[in-house]
Amino acid sequence: MSTIIYPSPIFGPVHSRRLGISLGINLMPADGKVCTFNCIYCECGFNEDHRPKLPRPTRTQVAEALENKLQEMKEGGELPDVLTFAGNGEPTAHPHFAEIIDDTIRLRDQYCPNAKVSVLSNATFVHKPEVHDALMRVDNNIQKLDTVDPDYIQRVDRPTGHYDVRDVIEGLKAFRGHVIIQTMFMKGNLPDNTSDEYVGPWLEAVKEIQPQEVMVYTIDRETPMKGLQKATHEELDAIRDRVIAAGIPCQASY
Repeated sequence: MSTIIYPSPIFGPVHSRRLGISLGINLMPADGKVCTFNCIYCECGFNEDHRPKLPRPTRTQVAEALENKLQEMKEGGELPDVLTFAGNGEPTAHPHFAEIIDDTIRLRDQYCPNAKVSVLSNATFVHKPEVHDALMRVDNNIQKLDTVDPDYIQRVDRPTGHYDVRDVIEGLKAFRGHVIIQTMFMKGNLPDNTSDEYVGPWLEAVKEIQPQEVMVYTIDRETPMKGLQKATHEELDAIRDRVIAAGIPCQASY
């Protein structure tokens, strides 16, 4: 099985399907995965297969590495479109996430003021005031909501701790529109969440949240669980069109 364990604290730049030229910021250890989800489709593999021995990077290490990379990119004439918090696990789990966001915004303003700051998160810490406030300061607050069905969440996202989807929806509503919802649609050895049984209730939750945008996507790389299948272009387009019909901007990535 091919999995991706990203360098830490900085990786890339890489070309993102959704975000453009993205410089990655990985707040997890460089030798393994630390996440509050254990998704069956995660490109980084299962948590239990990639236990790290190294610590998370410190706030100082993140800031120094980011500044060095931005200096290098500026000298090379290639500035990023976006600074993206992603990598080997849930970025908002870092104990100094809020302070790191402040450092990143400061460095962005200094070196590449046109770049956006994005966070890819599974929404497990949106209830924490310091995380909520930090996410309100970034340009693209991208939060995962794969479904509202508790059984599907346990089978597919597999939270490692307590997870109440209703509480998560309330946390997403608290952003008052400053949030982008990202949802993985797929088929295979599990219920098909492209079907109306799943899309209908999910769409009602999206209407409650009233995000600035929705991103629907499907599998792009090898998955740790075998037998998973991509959603088709037609299926993603149909879901996208339902979101747009509800008055919410939506893009589909295939």
